Order: sequence, then structure tokens, then C-alpha cells
Amino acid sequence: MATYKCFKCGKKISSANLEKRFICPGCGSKIFYKPRTATKKVKAI
Repeated sequence: MATYKCFKCGKKISSANLEKRFICPGCGSKIFYKPRTATKKVKAI
């Protein structure tokens, strides 16, 4: 299950809550983004 974040208020919203309506329950915004996971950089020898 994917987790999205509201661009306006920053509230985390699961994809199950966004199946029917793509609106933030906190502020009513329609702009979301999917936060990236932290990447680990490996230095070549």
C-alpha cells in the first residue's frame, strides 16, 4: 500500500483512503506527492 503526502498541509494519507476521491481530508487540497525513501550512497573504491 502506497502512502502519499499532501503538498499543502503535509498530512500522510494512505492510497486506500484516496480510492474514491483524490482530496486531502485535512485541508481539501488536490495536490499530492509520493515521498521518496532514503537512498544509501556507496562510494566506489
